[in-house]
Amino acid sequence: MASRRELKKNVNYIAGELFSECLINSMFVPGTDKTKADKLMGQILTMQDEFLSRISHTEPGNVKGFYKKFRADFNASVNEIIDALAKLN
Repeated sequence: MASRRELKKNVNYIAGELFSECLINSMFVPGTDKTKADKLMGQILTMQDEFLSRISHTEPGNVKGFYKKFRADFNASVNEIIDALAKLN
C-alpha cells in the first residue's frame, strides 16, 4: 500500500491536471461556455478537498476496504469530471 503522503500527492496532481485542462479550455478554446467551465473548476476543487480529507481519516478496523472504496469513488469522480470537460465545447 502506498503511503498517505504519496496518495495525497497523486490526488493533488490529478486534480491540478484536470483544473488546468478546464482553465485552458475556458480561456483558449473558442465556443466554450465560461460559466460551465467556472462551475466545473469549483467542482474539481471541491472534489480535491473531499478526497484529501478522506485520506486523513482512515477507518481503523477496515483499512483495506476503505482504500478500495476510496479508489473506486475517486475514479468515478474523475471520470465524471472528464465527461463534463468533454461537454464544455
